[in-house]
Amino acid sequence: MKKTIINIAVIASIFLILCAAILNLNKGDKNSDKNLTKVRVAEVAHSLFYAPQYAAINNGYFEEEGLDIDLTLASGADKVTAAVLSGDVDIGFCGSEATIYIYNGGEEDYLKTFAQLTQKDGSFIVAREKQDNFTLHDLRGKYIIGGREGGMPEMTLEWILRENGIDPQKDVTIDTSISFAAMSGSFISGIGDYVSLFDINAAKRKH
Repeated sequence: MKKTIINIAVIASIFLILCAAILNLNKGDKNSDKNLTKVRVAEVAHSLFYAPQYAAINNGYFEEEGLDIDLTLASGADKVTAAVLSGDVDIGFCGSEATIYIYNGGEEDYLKTFAQLTQKDGSFIVAREKQDNFTLHDLRGKYIIGGREGGMPEMTLEWILRENGIDPQKDVTIDTSISFAAMSGSFISGIGDYVSLFDINAAKRKH
C-alpha cells in the first residue's frame, strides 16, 4: 500500500512538472508574440509573381527578424496608395508610379519608394479564342482591356507595343476605363478581344 502511494505521488509530481513546463512554454510564446513589431502591408494583387514574399511569411522568416506581417489585398495601385495615405496600412506593395503621381500632385506627406521586389512585368495577354503561333502583331486593330490609365500594367503594355512597332494610339484600342479588379470579369462578360491579366486571373481562362 505504501509503495502504491509513493508511485502515485511520483506520477502526480511528474504530471505537475509537465504541466508547469507547458504553461511556461505557452507564456514564452505569448511574450514572443508581444515582442514582434506588427507591419500592415497592402498588396496590389495576389500573384505567383510574388511567391518569395508569401514563402517568407509562411516560413517565419519575418518573425525571425522580429516582424509580424499583416498582409491584405487592395486591388489596384490607387487603392493601395489610398490605404497608405489614410494610415490603414504601413506599407503599400504596388507599382512605383503611384508615388510619382502623389509627389507631382504637391502632397506634402508624399509616399516614398524604398524597395524593389520585382524586375519584370507579371502580366499575360489573354485572348478570347485560342490562337496558334500568336505574335504581338495579331493585336493590330483589336480591342484590349489594358487596365487603369497611368497604371504600371497599362504603361508596360503600351511600352511593349511600341517596342514592336505598334502605335498604342492608332493601331489598337486600349480600354483604360475598367478598374484593375474588374478586368477579368469584364473580359469574361464579353468586353474586348484581349485583356492584360496577372497570372492568377489569367489561369482562370481556358485559352
